Amino acid sequence: MNDYSLTSWVEVPPDSDFPIQNLPFGVFRYGQRGPSACSIIGDQIIDLVALHAEGLLPVPGVNRAVLEQPYLNDFIALGKSTANAVRAALTEVLKSEAGTSVRETVTKCLVPVQQAEMCLPVKVGDYTDFYSSKEHATNVGSMFRDPANALLPNWLHLPVGYHGRASSIVVSGTPVKRPYGQTMPEGATSPQYGPSRLLDFELEMGFIIGKPNQLGTQITTAEAEEHIFGLVLFNDWSARDIQKWEYVPLGPFLGKSFASTISPWIVMLEALDPFRVAGPVQTPGVLPYLQYEGKKNYDINLEVAIQTPTGAEVTVCRSNSKYLYWNMCQQLAHHTVNGCNMNVGDLCASGTISGPDPSSYGSMLELTWRGTKPIQMPDGSERKFLNDGDTVVLRGYALRHGVRIGFGEASGQVVA
Repeated sequence: MNDYSLTSWVEVPPDSDFPIQNLPFGVFRYGQRGPSACSIIGDQIIDLVALHAEGLLPVPGVNRAVLEQPYLNDFIALGKSTANAVRAALTEVLKSEAGTSVRETVTKCLVPVQQAEMCLPVKVGDYTDFYSSKEHATNVGSMFRDPANALLPNWLHLPVGYHGRASSIVVSGTPVKRPYGQTMPEGATSPQYGPSRLLDFELEMGFIIGKPNQLGTQITTAEAEEHIFGLVLFNDWSARDIQKWEYVPLGPFLGKSFASTISPWIVMLEALDPFRVAGPVQTPGVLPYLQYEGKKNYDINLEVAIQTPTGAEVTVCRSNSKYLYWNMCQQLAHHTVNGCNMNVGDLCASGTISGPDPSSYGSMLELTWRGTKPIQMPDGSERKFLNDGDTVVLRGYALRHGVRIGFGEASGQVVA
């Protein structure tokens, strides 16, 4: 499925995120049917229920009951080998060599993406957000503390994280209501209540747990990829003024829990294998349980655009997941080193992914440097943070030898 020369009889636009080498999984709603499992090639959604009914998904354990669920959790629980067997079966019926009768049958199972509603792909039981970009942590530490000591003493020794709110994770396209809460404005002598005035995005990636571990057991860095089903784009919306007032001494709470947006497609790790790269050198060396072998970072281009209410769009950030200091395997090993049990459908996010130069900073907080360097918009306005009516769009893709493996979009409009 990583054959760069493989092509499909289904038309795939040159800039599509979804060639035959990708075949991610999602959940869609179409017409009067309830939500069910699907994949996508080009701009055509593949109805897995219909394909199974036609006898073209002969994979043990995969049946109508599993595919006709509102979430992918039961399908994911069948295991990565089963999911990849489904991808292999899809490849067989979609590749250019497929016969005429197969093509005619598959065509009946395709739905133009514009005619479908994409749904939240998994029921997220628990959600953890990490803080794994050294550039981001350094920028934030420089703004709020001494630049010479931007990183706290523990940062280079462990992947810092916190437990977030799973119930407010929403799928791309869901509006995000501006949160209310307590803030302490500059110069004020007592806290105030009202809407956040410093609403921000955070450019992140998330991984979905596909294999659980028992309470009291650990997942090693060598075992971690067995437990990671795939990746999504993730926008951890942040109310910076609420966050600043509340986060000492216990960390993020209301400034984060009002909404997080994920892309509707889960891209499996196996589709991303050709894009593995070495991560940053970790100095000082890490403790044995965080050591790993091989290439565990991924060369995935990431970008964020802001669309004004008039439809004008500007790309404000271009970054890459390869910059992450702490990789997914280390994050999961650290998460479970105390015996914490992970469940199928749990989601872990990377934390803001910032790069080495200002154009690659993954949040408005950094891009505008706390509002001191406003971003100019195409309509002549400027942004220090997000306005009502703004739509934030995250995009991501890996590209090699003309093959683009992407995630689609994770977008949300800010509403009052």
